[in-house]
Amino acid sequence: MATQISKKRKFVADGVFFAELNEVLTRELNENSVELYAEKVNNRGLCAIAQAEACYGVLRFIMESGAKGCEVIVSGKLRAQRAKSMKFKDGYMISSGYPVKEYIDSAVRHVLIRQGVIGIKVKIMLAWDAKGKQGPVTPLPDLVTIHTPKEEENVPPIMPTSLELPIA
Repeated sequence: MATQISKKRKFVADGVFFAELNEVLTRELNENSVELYAEKVNNRGLCAIAQAEACYGVLRFIMESGAKGCEVIVSGKLRAQRAKSMKFKDGYMISSGYPVKEYIDSAVRHVLIRQGVIGIKVKIMLAWDAKGKQGPVTPLPDLVTIHTPKEEENVPPIMPTSLELPIA
């Protein structure tokens, strides 16, 4: 049975380990030539790291295409018997109100694999486009536009007459 250590000591020990590892790697890599060995993954569909990299690649591609925000959710039996859900988010995403119908483009697909079904949900928040080619024409309701004030002419104030005075 392993002895329990406090979370504080664990984080400190992990930090010291990573600092020492970083120092050893930088010292060794500065002096020697680098040889990398890559191991092939037998089944990429069952490798969570490969799926996470794929999801981050999709997020990066969506955001570089001009989206305001995006979200990718992969759920199902990813590796173990128990189902899990992995969420990958980037940018600004609204989730309520009428603008969701105009600004959010979403799709759901189900992938059948040997272990069961994996669901993939993709939500993309489009950016506002006044011309309507890349996104919705109507602006978001919380968009505040400040116009420059017009030049005011010097008009003398009008003196109120006795009919315009309030009655006390």
